[in-house]
Amino acid sequence: MTIIQTRDGTNIYFKEWGPGDGRPVVLIHGWPLSADSWDPQMIALADAGYRTIAYDRRGFGRSDQPSQGNEYDTYSDDLADVLKATGADEDVALVGFSMGGGEIARYMSRHGGKGVSSAVFVSSVAGYMLKTPDNPDGVPQETFDEMTKGMKSDFRKFFTGFFKDFYGRTIKSASPVSDEQLDWAWQTTMHAGLRNILQAAEAFATTDFRPDLDHVKVPTLVIHGTADKTVPIEATGHVVADKVPGATLIEYEGEPHAVFATQQDRLTRDLLDFLAGEGAGRTKSENLEAPS
Repeated sequence: MTIIQTRDGTNIYFKEWGPGDGRPVVLIHGWPLSADSWDPQMIALADAGYRTIAYDRRGFGRSDQPSQGNEYDTYSDDLADVLKATGADEDVALVGFSMGGGEIARYMSRHGGKGVSSAVFVSSVAGYMLKTPDNPDGVPQETFDEMTKGMKSDFRKFFTGFFKDFYGRTIKSASPVSDEQLDWAWQTTMHAGLRNILQAAEAFATTDFRPDLDHVKVPTLVIHGTADKTVPIEATGHVVADKVPGATLIEYEGEPHAVFATQQDRLTRDLLDFLAGEGAGRTKSENLEAPS
């Protein structure tokens, strides 16, 4: 396996596809999966000439499961260490799904966006997930408490139910995915550390990324399903689009959280179009129906 060691000694697995001299595109996966969730997009990006890099977050996939560092300052430091170790230090496009969008936002503030020239937030938690008096569209604390209780009570059973919402099995309008896709997600999650999963969930539930978004000053694409029950668009995708100057928001009508699977080809096309510069001129919201 290809491993880099972070500043605190944690071993992080990463993979790289495509030409070594291509523009770097670094993809950051969501909770509770691994870099492999990006495989279809990685293949397309590599074939298009991009140097495509994805890594397993600490605690997940093939990376170490440390007891510490399962919060966003350290996650963003890990991202900085991945960029440094791979030599992806200029003209980098960061693409973050779900929890990965938080890493982008925190990297832009904590590390000054070093080397980054564009950003893509896909079904991202950036914004603020927790419902508070100044964030009425967020998720109630009781919902996160129930998630924690379920994971601690029966870790394996919890995720069997969780992935039904994640992949839109409970949404009539959503594009269907195979049973095997859900099986893969469950099996991948079983390789993560429960302590890491719990601490990561607390991190994405309670971290307010709105101040971090003030530091995102590069061309930005936001993609989010309008029927996302896992990460509601109103508290996240809409917030990114409003706070980042010139951001492009593409709403996937009726789609759930896991658009990397339910809209695999469409997401790939939107990424390629944006990276080629075709998405940079559009601003604010575009509610586009899925192509037939």
